[in-house]
Amino acid sequence: MQRRNASVAVVGAGDFIGSAIAERFAAEGYTVFAGRRNGDQLAPLKAKIEAAGGACETRTLDARNEESVTAFLAEADAFAPLEVCIFNVGANVNFPILETTERVFRKVWEMACYGGFLTGREAARLMLPRGSGSIFFTGATASLRGGKGYAAFSSAKFGLRAVAQSMARELGPENIHVAHLIIDSGVDTDFVRQRIVAARGAEALDQLEPDELMHPSSIADTYWALHNQPRDAWTHELDIRPFSETW
Repeated sequence: MQRRNASVAVVGAGDFIGSAIAERFAAEGYTVFAGRRNGDQLAPLKAKIEAAGGACETRTLDARNEESVTAFLAEADAFAPLEVCIFNVGANVNFPILETTERVFRKVWEMACYGGFLTGREAARLMLPRGSGSIFFTGATASLRGGKGYAAFSSAKFGLRAVAQSMARELGPENIHVAHLIIDSGVDTDFVRQRIVAARGAEALDQLEPDELMHPSSIADTYWALHNQPRDAWTHELDIRPFSETW
């Protein structure tokens, strides 16, 4: 592996999509700065990347806190120039509208939309002087459609999509690639598998077709491909789903 003088920041480096993205970029020689609310849970990711010869720094990070986000990205940039920043905070919850409390609605918006704004703004602040970089946001089906029970989540994801569009129009001419990825499928995670069992019974897992759920590593490959697009053919919005997904 040839080490690059560049860093990648993953805000919301969860156990599945976020970790897969971190591993993918680390394998290409980038120093990865991975942040999540409980930084101790990143120890396995750090160990895996370093065992493969990569470099990974992990931090406890609340994406809703302006000072924390600013410090996290500044530290990554000081270690090696920040080339890629990925906002991957989830906040996927389902509540009937009458059970959606003010606290739930506000917290989901802070996590999935406000945190994306803070991350994107601070990444742009660091990339603009160099005139290059990539800023990517993870969206969901809820970015386009307000489903039953998803008033909080959908409104936050709709907002994040708007943030990404505005940033892309402003920063694209400055040679900064801003993209919004719509993950339009269940991802192969413990959370999704538990929901399948709850809805269809334990036997449903045995009935899953190969590649019916989206693999985190496949999503990570998509982020890598986006970052390597030539600037005369940049994608802003990309929706991805398994071959069998109904849409």
